[in-house]
Amino acid sequence: MSNSRREPGLDGRHRDADGRIEQKHGNTRVDTLRDTYGNRIPPAARGDMKLSTLLDRTNSRSLSELLKK
Repeated sequence: MSNSRREPGLDGRHRDADGRIEQKHGNTRVDTLRDTYGNRIPPAARGDMKLSTLLDRTNSRSLSELLKK
């Protein structure tokens, strides 16, 4: 196993066994995302909202896309 697989990935996430960066799950709560991304998460989103709902409401395909808006 190479070192890159043991090192943290993007935004504190870790790499999967195949070396890809672990993705955020759709059931991650917005308040959890705010702990990591702060005000980059839309302020109108309730803390108990799930990422999948937020992505749907903002017409975003991924957290990365949402953060770029």
